[in-house]
Amino acid sequence: MASKTSRDVLGRGLAVLGRAIREQPRIFAVAVTGSVLFGLMVIASAYVVGTVVGDVVVPAIARGSVAAGTLALAAAALFGISVLRVVGIFGRRLGAGYMQYRLQAAYRRRVTRRYLELPLSWHHRNATGTLLSNANSDVEAAWYPIAPLPFAVGTLVMLVGAVASLFATDWALALVGLAVFPALFMLNVIYSRRMAPRQARAQRLRAEVSGIAHESFDGALVVKTMGREAQETARFGSRAGELRDALIAVGRLRGVFDPMLETLPSLGTLAVLVVGTFRLRQGAISVAELVSVAFLFTVLAFPVRAIGWVLAELPRSVAGWDRLRRVLDATGEMPYGDRELAADEAGPATLAFADVGFAYEPAEAHLPGAEVLGEVTFTVPAGKTVALVGPTGAGKSTVASLAVRLVDPRSGTVTLDGVDVRQLTAASLARTAALVAQVPFVFDDTVRANIALDRPGITDDDVWAALRLAEADGFVAALPDGLDTMVGERGTSLSGGQRQRLTLARALAGRPRLLVLDDATSAVDPRVEAAILAGLRAADRPGAPGASILVVAYRRATIALADEVIYLEQGRVVARGTHTELLATVPGYADLVTAYEQAEVERSAQEPQPYDPDADPLHSGLEIEVDR
Repeated sequence: MASKTSRDVLGRGLAVLGRAIREQPRIFAVAVTGSVLFGLMVIASAYVVGTVVGDVVVPAIARGSVAAGTLALAAAALFGISVLRVVGIFGRRLGAGYMQYRLQAAYRRRVTRRYLELPLSWHHRNATGTLLSNANSDVEAAWYPIAPLPFAVGTLVMLVGAVASLFATDWALALVGLAVFPALFMLNVIYSRRMAPRQARAQRLRAEVSGIAHESFDGALVVKTMGREAQETARFGSRAGELRDALIAVGRLRGVFDPMLETLPSLGTLAVLVVGTFRLRQGAISVAELVSVAFLFTVLAFPVRAIGWVLAELPRSVAGWDRLRRVLDATGEMPYGDRELAADEAGPATLAFADVGFAYEPAEAHLPGAEVLGEVTFTVPAGKTVALVGPTGAGKSTVASLAVRLVDPRSGTVTLDGVDVRQLTAASLARTAALVAQVPFVFDDTVRANIALDRPGITDDDVWAALRLAEADGFVAALPDGLDTMVGERGTSLSGGQRQRLTLARALAGRPRLLVLDDATSAVDPRVEAAILAGLRAADRPGAPGASILVVAYRRATIALADEVIYLEQGRVVARGTHTELLATVPGYADLVTAYEQAEVERSAQEPQPYDPDADPLHSGLEIEVDR
């Protein structure tokens, strides 16, 4: 079984190399041409050296002098061959390097594009660290053998030429070559087979170490707050230790085989000298031929190693390629349609849910997914604000994701202005609806770049207008460089409320006709939140029509501003109406809102009153803090 697996790895590895050649045939041809030229010049140099020794050096020693013309001719021959070898090396290395880096860049782009095409349900099942490893170390591993590949191909041509020249010189010396060269090849094959499982395990552990590291970095605030530094360090150290042991196993195997691969050509050279001396005494060959063959075996030792380099890296290449294929062949696309909503259509959009059901896909495909939503039906009329309220796990965030088509419903339809969102083009959907998520994400860039996101047509005036609507213009104007202020990784130089208002301004800068707020102002002071929502509802705000708003909320003040409240429990619409009506008729709703309000009051009472995070640009708080 192990032998079969090893042969399979060798075959699949060669198939990966074949794919690389098909994708970059011209560059590969340049690299192989340079490698073949180098190989032929190696053979030529061996026979030129032999001729110089036999016909110039030996007679010169015997006579005590040498003709100037003969010496000049020998020097010219050696110099010419050296120049051609340099040209060959230049072409081989330049072509191989360009081919390798071009393939790596192309596949990084393909993997990244595939990430963007795959739905959130796929991303939920795959750790971020693993995805980073796919786009980085797995891409490098898959195309790592490309660097020595042209050298190896040129070496094969050189070996064929060397064997032919050996037979042309002497059959006995040719037999030595026929014994040494296949032995080198078989040793490399054995090496590759034993290396395959070790390289595969090392590549898998690289991804796992990357995943743990990303989790720790991403959750740094949580780790520090909960005092889990030692546990996270131990978790990372344990897996890093496994990776270390795997790489040591790879190194040990190389330590066994590398000396053998180095020694075999040297033993061949020794055998040639022994056999060649015997044949020289018989008069079968000349001194020049003996020197040529011995020199040929000496210079062949390094090029032959190129074959070993390719074969040794094939297991790692196969492991990386398998992991890349898992991404490139992943299913679950969310193809967009071809319908367009008029870009200049005046007024807010209408959002409607009709008998929508949804279940997240399980980690294992054969298991059924747990139902999250069932028969959800409601409408956000044009220009109205609808609040979505429910206990934790009721499906509120899932509704928000469905509204902007981050996920598709299992049953039922979600429509914008009467058109199923699955029929809309990506541009039309992005132009019409915007989502501001629970956890604000701020890029390590300027305030301007975080809001504009390089979208065409967004000017500084648009940015300031969006900041004013988000009640963020005051603290941005107070920053050292205003819009040009760098906000740090994930906005660490801002408070939680400031980050939320920046992400809200980012959505508003695109002037959406439907705005979905998934608890997007939880860290903002209630008075500021009320001002934000009032500004969003204004139909005459500068530069853009009013927007319909679907807001996931828990604060009584926020809910009271809504035209209608949708109350969810266990993924189903339990009640709908105004805030006052639900308080009077739905006990579960009244209990929930009252509990939220009491928690808010208690949390506010615990906050140190004199401190104002908006006035401190260096403040770095948790997402749950109240922004004053």
